Order: sequence, then C-alpha cells, then structure tokens
Amino acid sequence: MVDQNPLEVANSASCGDHGNPLIRTGTLWSCVAHIITAVLGSGVLSLAWSIAQLGWIGGPISMLCIAIITYISSYLLSDCYRSTDPVTGTRNHSYMEAVRVNLKSRKQSWLCGFLLYFIMYGIGIAYVMTTAISLRAIQKSNCYHTEGHQASCTYGDTLYMLIFGAVQIVVSQIPDFHNMQWLSVIAAIMSFAYSFIGLGLGLAKVIENGSIKGTLSGVATTTVAAKLWLAFQALGDIAFAYPYSIILLEIQDTLKSSPPENYMMKKASLIAILVTTFFYLCCGCFGYAAFGDDTPGNLLTGFGFYEPYWLIDFANACIVLHLVGGYQVYSQPVFAVAERWFSKKYPNSAFVNNFYSFKIPMFPRFQVNPFRLCFRTVYVISTTGIAMLFPYFNQVLGVLGALNFWPLAIYFPVEMYFVQKKIGTWTKKWIALQAFSFVCFLVTVVGVIGSIEGLISAKLS
Repeated sequence: MVDQNPLEVANSASCGDHGNPLIRTGTLWSCVAHIITAVLGSGVLSLAWSIAQLGWIGGPISMLCIAIITYISSYLLSDCYRSTDPVTGTRNHSYMEAVRVNLKSRKQSWLCGFLLYFIMYGIGIAYVMTTAISLRAIQKSNCYHTEGHQASCTYGDTLYMLIFGAVQIVVSQIPDFHNMQWLSVIAAIMSFAYSFIGLGLGLAKVIENGSIKGTLSGVATTTVAAKLWLAFQALGDIAFAYPYSIILLEIQDTLKSSPPENYMMKKASLIAILVTTFFYLCCGCFGYAAFGDDTPGNLLTGFGFYEPYWLIDFANACIVLHLVGGYQVYSQPVFAVAERWFSKKYPNSAFVNNFYSFKIPMFPRFQVNPFRLCFRTVYVISTTGIAMLFPYFNQVLGVLGALNFWPLAIYFPVEMYFVQKKIGTWTKKWIALQAFSFVCFLVTVVGVIGSIEGLISAKLS
C-alpha cells in the first residue's frame, strides 16, 4: 500500500516548512532528557584519565571552565532559533539553517555544514567503539571473576561492533527527533545509572585504599613534550564531553511555542549542564583519587575495578543501552538533512518520496521509505566499518572534541549572536565575546594537536 507523498503532507495544515510538525509537544523535561542523552555519554568515562593528565588543579578547573563556556554557547545559540525576533521570528530548524539565514554567507554555510556533519558522523563512530569496549568489558569482567585477575582474558571488538551496527540499522528507522522522546528518556536514565555506579565504585576504592591518590601536577612523564601532548589530549577529551551545540537547535525545534522556545532552552541547558558537571566532577575526581597515575582511559572498562563483577556488568550494559539512544541523537540530524535534500532534488522520484505501509502480525502498522531504508543502512554500516579500522578510544574522543569545540560551539554562535542582537564592532560586548572566542580557539588548537599526536602514536605502536 502506497501512502501519501510526504511533499504533499508538508504542505498540509498539520505540517510546517520542511515537513516539520506544527504541533510541537516538547517540554522542559523532554528537552533536558535529550540534552543529557547527548552530553552525558561515553565522554564521562574518560574524564578520570583526563584529570590524571592535568592534575588536581588543572583537571577540575578545566572542567568547570568548559562547563561555563558550554552554557554561554547554548545561551547565545538558543536566541538564533528564530530569525529577526527570538519569540515571533521564522524558525531555523537546524544549526546549518541558522548559519545560512543569519550570516548570509554561502562559504560560511558550506564550512559549517561540512564541520557539523563530519563531527556528527565522527561521534557515531566513537559510539560504535565505546559500545564494543563496554560489551567486551562485560566478557572480561566475567572472565576475571572466574579465572582470576592474572588471567589473560583478551577479546576482540569486531563482533560487538557488528552487533551494535545491526541494532542501529533497525533503530535508525525511527522517523525523526519528534518520534524518539521515549528513547532519549531511557538513554538518560541509563546514563545516570552508570554514572552513579562509576561514582560509587570510585568512592569505595578511595575508602578501601585509605588515601587519596594523585598529585597537583598529574601523571609524571619522562619529558616535558610528552606531558604537553597528554595534557592537550586531555583538554580535547573534556571538550568532547560537553558541547551539544551541534544538535541544540534540533532539540529546541521539538519544544512547544509557549513559553518561548529560547527561554525554555536556556533553562533546560542550565539544568542539564549543572547535572552533568556534578557527575563529571564526581566521576573524574573519584576515579583519579582511586587510581592515581594508573587511572584507566575508560573508567568502567579499563579494569581498575574487578569486583563486584555483576555491578561492573550492569554498568556496562547501561552504557550500551544509553549509546543506542545517543547514536540516534547525533545521527537523526544527518538523516534529516540528507532526506530533505534528496526530496527537493528529486521531487518526482517514488524511490525517494513514497512511503509504503506494512503490517506484521502482533506489531503496529509501520511505514517504510526505500531511500530512508537504504541511506540510513549505508550510513550505519560506514560508521561501523571505520570504527573497526581506528579503535582508539581516548585519541578519537580528543580529536572530535577539539574539532567541535571552537568552530561549532563558539565561533558560529558568537557571529550569529552579533547579527541577531545587532551588536556593533568595537563595542564592549563585541570585544568581550571576541576575546571569549579567541581563548576558546586556543583550546581547540592545542586539543587538536595533542589528540592527533596521540592517535598517530597509538596507530604506530
């Protein structure tokens, strides 16, 4: 059975431009759930390692600074959801659309689009790796429990990556953000669960040790250069753990119009950032206090913890469930832009535009679009394949975090804010925001350098 062409639906009374539903049902708490699903992800597990490289002074201060920067970025960007007026202006449904409308520069729009979808694609790769690491950790935990802590217990990642990819091929058929609130809620609950477990295990380890490990300067290295590389990579990892600006406008587009979306988004951002920062500081600091210079790159899978093995298994299972949703949060904007582009490019193509309705016994009727099925399947297969080639967790997180941090989380929001608020050159606010942007640019430069060096070293070793 062939259903109505979505281009016709897009022009109906129930839909807005680009086929987005006019009736948005998102609330403050669904918005917070989306943000936490996006932010409180695999990055939290590398924070103890990051603090270990930066030490007791540099680690927590860096984390607090990036949290503040993230809130400022989200504050600026949330006012760019509507053009001209933040309450009554025309909606910008995506980050790239906001850049195109506000900056009116084809080059900047193309640069933004390239960086935006490259980062989202990269995060998908990172999530495939993290899921495999967590599934492997469950197997290793059971092995250590049975065979003893000195057993080899060595397992590969390939099978687990393939399993995760197969699951994502199915889950990727969820139409869009408006249909996945339930998945974000489940993912957010899972992220709280494994964060609490990581926090509790770290605290218990500190109590068991009877002392707080670590130093003010962090892990000692043989040379100053080696210390700098690791510190730069740690900054990249922390940067990866925070900014969600690349999907902020897509999340904001799910909110009801009253109260104003920018007001609700700022409030949701503040709540989500306060919650995640609390968990980040606790997990990172207790992890470093527990293991000191031996802090693993991934707190729950690096096996500083061996017992209780069932709790380690449960925590890693929660990570896997969370990443099923997290992968979708970052993939749905890519799916949406590709499907809109092809729909406009080939308006008369049945393969691109027609939906076919199917009914399987004991399941509700569902719709399949041939292009959506093929494109999303190929997308998932490609992220899975690349993850198999570059299975270097901390280094990949550092590169992605650093690349995302300045251009997408800082530069474009600041430039759009200048246009939106009509801020003149060399005014006090203009100077302050430009200085803010420059400092963040320096963080991105050192983060990229350190992470790429770490990735090259890991590949060669």
